[in-house]
Amino acid sequence: MAFGTALTGLNAASQALNVTANNIANAGTTGFKSSRAEFGDIYATAYNGLSNKAIGSGVQLQAVTQEFSQGTLQNTGNTLDTAINGQGFFVFSNNGTQVYSRAGSMQVNQQGYVVNSQGQQLQVYAPINPQATNPTFNQGSLTSLQLSTSAGPPQATSNVSASINLSAAASDLGAGTINPANTSTYTYSTPATVYDSLGAPHTAIMYFRKDTTTPSTSTTPGNTTWQVLTQIDGTTVNVGGNPQTTLTFDANGNLSSPAGGQITYDPYTPSNGAAAMNVTLNLTGSTMFGNSSNVNSLTQNGYTSGQLAGLNISNTGVISARYTNGQSQALGQMALANFTNPQGLQSLGNTSWGQSFASGTPILGAPGTGSLGQIQSGSLENSNVNEGQQLVDLITEQRNYQANAKVITTANTVTQTIINMT
Repeated sequence: MAFGTALTGLNAASQALNVTANNIANAGTTGFKSSRAEFGDIYATAYNGLSNKAIGSGVQLQAVTQEFSQGTLQNTGNTLDTAINGQGFFVFSNNGTQVYSRAGSMQVNQQGYVVNSQGQQLQVYAPINPQATNPTFNQGSLTSLQLSTSAGPPQATSNVSASINLSAAASDLGAGTINPANTSTYTYSTPATVYDSLGAPHTAIMYFRKDTTTPSTSTTPGNTTWQVLTQIDGTTVNVGGNPQTTLTFDANGNLSSPAGGQITYDPYTPSNGAAAMNVTLNLTGSTMFGNSSNVNSLTQNGYTSGQLAGLNISNTGVISARYTNGQSQALGQMALANFTNPQGLQSLGNTSWGQSFASGTPILGAPGTGSLGQIQSGSLENSNVNEGQQLVDLITEQRNYQANAKVITTANTVTQTIINMT
């Protein structure tokens, strides 16, 4: 019996050695989680037998469990290298089957999909409003993240917002028509670049003429009127069929009309085949102060087409594309999965795991929500193997193996003694 018992001890020590060797071999594997061998003793008698006199029959391997503790994060400088700082797993699609991993080394394949080194596609939540400052995502389903290499579409200008200060000390030019070719017919001008539906830029120039100051005998003393005329590429753009619009400033220098500071121009059709431009000029916040005219702010919502220039990944997993036209767009938000019992996951190799009955169903969510960790872009998670501890384990396992071998040697000596007695 001692031979069999010692043999189970040799097998156990050998299995523990294999587990330790695997840990040491993967000490440099990104996202690897170390394992440990768990053993249990063997009794030949039943549970209700005479266990107080029973002698154990050895040891057996019960399980090889993985330690899902956090590995250290190493900076790589590559945007698509991502690490999870906290709990959770990346979700990948392996030909339609979801697999889970802590290894965030990713790249773009020839179809534009973001994949890991096994070609499995990263799963994300699709954006509902990709161009919003704070986009929202459809967390009802997952999709593969695909980057488009085609040019980003342009957007025609529909709104120009200008906060302009017109000089209160400017001379009144009286009622009259603004002639852009004659500087004596206007007080101040400022340009702005606008874009058509094809992304082509056009130069819009706004001309301002101080018209008249209401006499102090008026029922509304202090009001001052200005005329504004706008041209795009040298062509006057009318407002309701009229080339000029009246601006009124009150005695405090604040713009009082038109209502809301809004001027809606008649459609302007570019000569390059683009769709007609419908532009609104918003002069909200414009004033009439001091003795000089100047532009405080000037923005417009159009832009030309652009090529993909780079990617950004936030700590909440939002992946945004940057384009050469200065625009950015949300492409998706990484989904993370967590499990009630991560140690129940089925190891698939290549530092990936699959769902099993023991692990439970995946709990999906966005990074940084609930118990899920945050994303650190430009970093990878190192293996959590403690090499010092593994080397100590090697010594222990070697001693165990030697001790069990000694049992066999001793048992053999005893048996030989008995044989010699016969």
